[in-house]
Amino acid sequence: MSGDADNGGGIGGAAGDGPRDRPGTTRGAREVAGADAGRDAGVGAGLDAGAAPGVQAGADTGTDTGTAARLQKLFEGHRLTPTQRRIAHCMVRRAADAPFLSSVELAELAGVSQPSVTRFAVALGFDGYPALRRHLREVAPTDKPDDTGSYNEYQQAVQAEIDNLRHLAAALADPSPVIEAGRLFAASRPLPVLGLRAATAQAAGFSYFARKVHPDVRLLDEGGTMLTDRIDAAVRAGASALLCFALPRHPREVVDALEYARTAGLTVVTVADSAFAPVAHHTDLLLPAPVGTGLAFDTACAPMLLGRVLLEAMCDALPDAQARLEQFDARAAARGLFVE
Repeated sequence: MSGDADNGGGIGGAAGDGPRDRPGTTRGAREVAGADAGRDAGVGAGLDAGAAPGVQAGADTGTDTGTAARLQKLFEGHRLTPTQRRIAHCMVRRAADAPFLSSVELAELAGVSQPSVTRFAVALGFDGYPALRRHLREVAPTDKPDDTGSYNEYQQAVQAEIDNLRHLAAALADPSPVIEAGRLFAASRPLPVLGLRAATAQAAGFSYFARKVHPDVRLLDEGGTMLTDRIDAAVRAGASALLCFALPRHPREVVDALEYARTAGLTVVTVADSAFAPVAHHTDLLLPAPVGTGLAFDTACAPMLLGRVLLEAMCDALPDAQARLEQFDARAAARGLFVE
């Protein structure tokens, strides 16, 4: 399909709202799609509330990928408390360092108490945190396929995003959740798209292109007391689904808005950085796409690309999508809208 093919609409890898080395924030997944950050991009659905989400098969693309996948597998099937899911989220996001962190260091990074880390290890079936760390060291790879020692910090950030995209590609080996989301979006008239703070760019980018094929897309990119009013208006107009982009740091308003949307009868589909993200319990279908954390502000290439994949799935579910795009191209040519 064609379209206007520019990169407009405020699209790009959005910077996170906070500097690095902030405490991780997470809760568990309700109906979660796949693996967590670092290998987050696993896509699936329908897990028990409070249980760590399952992992889908995917090729390991490096030491971080393999370690993150092993961590995710380790957490699978355990019913974790919100604090324990916060620790799990932190460990997966820092998969390469996890086997070497002390309980005090992990507690500080996750923003929890040291005894909480000990209880977390016991919940996973270990005698204590030293036993968990020893296990992680035993199964950790001893070498890296790529020598990154010569990369400067900017190159390392790019390489990390390349890895994130590889994780996303592996997750999309099962396209069924994306196809399901596309059908939900196509059937929802109007389609509200929510993204606040760091996720504004992803929501705006999706909305910009979606309007070329969908008859009524409503961007919700401002919080405050009007947000629930706009959700109500969409429901009254006939909306049946809502798409949310949720990236760290996660605004409390987003969690509240998603819970309100579900109460109002909307099916919520969320693109988030992690299967353990705070929005997970307030989402019907969660599609994780990892963010890069190597720079002062998060980079979000994988969430942006997943948004484009969802656009493609929606186009496939809209019978008149191609005709709408062709009409737009014809009008654009007649107006001389673009230069070659």
